[in-house]
Amino acid sequence: MFRRAERRKAKLRLAITGPAGSGKTYGALLIAQGLGGRIAMIDTENGSGDLYADTCDYDVETLTAPYSVQKYLAAIHEAEEEGYDILIIDSLSHAWTGEGGLLDMHNKLTAGMKSGNSYVAWGKITPWQNRLIETMLGSKCHIIATMRSKTDYAQLQNDRGKTEIRKVGLAPVQRDGMDYEFTIVFDLSMEHTVTVSKDRTRLFDGNTFTISQDVGKVLRKWLDSGAEIKPDSQDTRNAINRLYRGYLEIFDNDVQAAQTAMLSITEGRASKDWNEQDMQNLSEDLRLRITKRGLTEELQELS
Repeated sequence: MFRRAERRKAKLRLAITGPAGSGKTYGALLIAQGLGGRIAMIDTENGSGDLYADTCDYDVETLTAPYSVQKYLAAIHEAEEEGYDILIIDSLSHAWTGEGGLLDMHNKLTAGMKSGNSYVAWGKITPWQNRLIETMLGSKCHIIATMRSKTDYAQLQNDRGKTEIRKVGLAPVQRDGMDYEFTIVFDLSMEHTVTVSKDRTRLFDGNTFTISQDVGKVLRKWLDSGAEIKPDSQDTRNAINRLYRGYLEIFDNDVQAAQTAMLSITEGRASKDWNEQDMQNLSEDLRLRITKRGLTEELQELS
């Protein structure tokens, strides 16, 4: 059913990309401070999340290899359950290229198949990538995700007109198209300046600037300026659909098994009668099922 378009209050979905040393972690913390609220950080960068503890108050959860999607999902749900306002994922690249990440799992699945058909392996991997995206987009927290960018060296002119060799960032290290899932994408240079490759807010498009807390304050004003989200809005329907797709993935697209599992959590109530507690119970049950199943078990079964 069509309805009149209106801009509603929203949660931040910001990606910060850049080569190593460009200031992604520090920039994410500055923006988080400007947004205001309790800050949590998922740290996959060998403890770098603790390096800025003197700049503001925030809590860190360190992820180590294997960097499975399940670990990311569990940490995101934990941040939501503990009431954090802002979640920094530093970095999202490890979920793709890190040890135990999706690309690593794809290679192992392909090698374990008699046919060696990589397309079949993608059929097992892609649902987990989609699950990660949907969990971030549907989170109750503001999400700031950093991604390493592939680096190269280029001959550029400096302010004095002299030619020098500089390290430059290229595409983010993640599956192609991941950056399109975010509302805003900031690309950081080695000089710590930002260019904007995507901006649905239209606040920064075409500008070059340095990240500060003021960036977070500007974003917060925009995020809070929309209409209130109604409980029966499209967002609720989207959340229900995400839960349903998650259960389908867990039960290998067995519709009856997925529906039976969901009805057992909601005491037989149909989705039109679910309340907020039902949604929370389903989300928690799904998180536990995802963690229990794990990509490692799936790999062992297919080997």
